[in-house]
Amino acid sequence: MNPEPVNAYKMPMEPNNFRILVVDDEIPLTALLGRILTQAGYQVKSANSGIKALGTIGDFSPNLVITDLKMPDISGLDLLKKVRSERPEIDFIILTAYATVENAVEAMKEGALDYLIKPLKDPDELRMAVARVVERQTLMAVDTLWRNQLAEGLPPTDVIFAGMEEVWSEIQHVAKTDATVLLQGESGTGKSLVAKAIHHLSERKGPFVELNCAAIPETLIESELFGHEKGAFTGAIKAKRGKFELAQNGTIFLDEIGEMPLFAQAKFLRILQERTFERVGGTTTLNTSARIIAATNQDLMAGIREKRFREDLYYRLNVFPITLPPLKKRLEAIQVLTNYLVRSISTRVGKKVSEISDDTLKQIKSYEWPGNVRELHNVIERAIILSRDSRLTLPPLTASLIEGTPESATKRLRSIRDLEKEAIEATIRETDGHRRKAAKILGISIRTLQYKLKEYGFLK
Repeated sequence: MNPEPVNAYKMPMEPNNFRILVVDDEIPLTALLGRILTQAGYQVKSANSGIKALGTIGDFSPNLVITDLKMPDISGLDLLKKVRSERPEIDFIILTAYATVENAVEAMKEGALDYLIKPLKDPDELRMAVARVVERQTLMAVDTLWRNQLAEGLPPTDVIFAGMEEVWSEIQHVAKTDATVLLQGESGTGKSLVAKAIHHLSERKGPFVELNCAAIPETLIESELFGHEKGAFTGAIKAKRGKFELAQNGTIFLDEIGEMPLFAQAKFLRILQERTFERVGGTTTLNTSARIIAATNQDLMAGIREKRFREDLYYRLNVFPITLPPLKKRLEAIQVLTNYLVRSISTRVGKKVSEISDDTLKQIKSYEWPGNVRELHNVIERAIILSRDSRLTLPPLTASLIEGTPESATKRLRSIRDLEKEAIEATIRETDGHRRKAAKILGISIRTLQYKLKEYGFLK
C-alpha cells in the first residue's frame, strides 16, 4: 500500500479578524456596503474620498480595499497603484458602473482581484466576492507558513496537528497575540514542533530560540538565560549574550520548565512581570521583547505542593495553557504520521522504502506508543535502516511494552540503538573494515553506513 498524500488543513481566517476598507464618494453606498459586510462578521471602515482612504490605511491596516473607480480627488485606479506599491499584501475589489467596465479591466491588470458593477443586484454578489478574497489570503497564509516550516525543517502543519484539530484551532487564536503559552503533555508528544508552529504563525521577525532547562547544569542556567559579563565567574573570559537577548523580537521556548531551579525561577518571574533583566555580573538593565513559550511533561501543581516550583511563576506562565494529547489518544492520526515519517526518513538515510503493508499499519495502530511520536519515529527509522526492499516491516511490538511506562519505553529505545550499533560493529569487523561490503550485508547504502558510523562514534 503506497502512502496516502498529505492534505493540508485550511487555515481559516476568522471574519472578525478580516479588515475591509470601503471607499466611495457616495456616502449612502458606503453605508450600505458597510452594513452588509459588518453583518457578515467583518471589521469594516469607510472613507468618502481617496485622500481619506490613504490616511485610514496606515492605522486600520485593511486586508481588503473595496473602492469606486471614479472619485473626484484620486481615482480608484490611482489609489490601487499607490497602495499596492507600498503594501502589496492588501487586495482590491473595484466598484464600477456599466460605462466604465473597460477601466475596471485595466484595474485588474494592475492587480485588482475582482470588480463589481453598481448598483449591486444582490448583496450576495458582494459577500461572494469578499469570500473569494478571504479564501485566497487564507491559502497564501498557509503557503507562507509551510515555506517557513520547510526552511526550518519542520513537517507540514497537517502532520504536526494530525488528530489534534482542537489544538490547531487554539494555536491560530493565540499565535498572533503576545500571550505567554504553556504547553503540557507527555514526553515525545511534539511540544517543540508546536512551539515552532506558534512562532511561525506569529509573524514575529526575530528568531526562534530554544533552551531545555533539564539539560543545563544549575551553575550555568542563569548565564544561558540572561547572559554574563566578562569576568563574572571563573571561565567567563568574554561577555556572552543569553537566550533572552538572542530571542529579541522573536520567541524563546523553554522546554522542561519544571526542571528550572528555584533561584533561577525568581529571576525568570521578573522577566515575565517587568520584561527586564541583567546579565550575570552586570549592572545594566536590559529589556526583552521575546515572546515566551514554556513546556513541561510534569504536574506543576504537584511541584508547587512539594516546594519545587513557584506558585506565582506558575500563574504567570499559565496564561494560555495548551495540552497535547498522547499518541494513544490520536490513533486516527497514526496513518498520516507513519506515511510522513516513512517518506522523510527514507529520503534522509538514502533508502527507497515506500510501501506500508496493511498488516504493518494494523500492527502500528494496535500499539499504544508509550513513548509517543518520538518512539514511533525511532521504531520506523530503525525499520527503514534495516529494510532490504521497498516494504516497511516492523519487529513485534509486544503487549509487555504496551503496559510499560514512558520511562521503560525510553530504555527500550536505547536498547534498539544498542542492537543497531552492535550489528554495524559486528558486520564491519566480519568484513575487515570493508564498508561497501558491510553496507551490502546490512542492506543499506554506503552513505547511510557512513552516517551511522559517525553517529555511533566509530568515525571521529
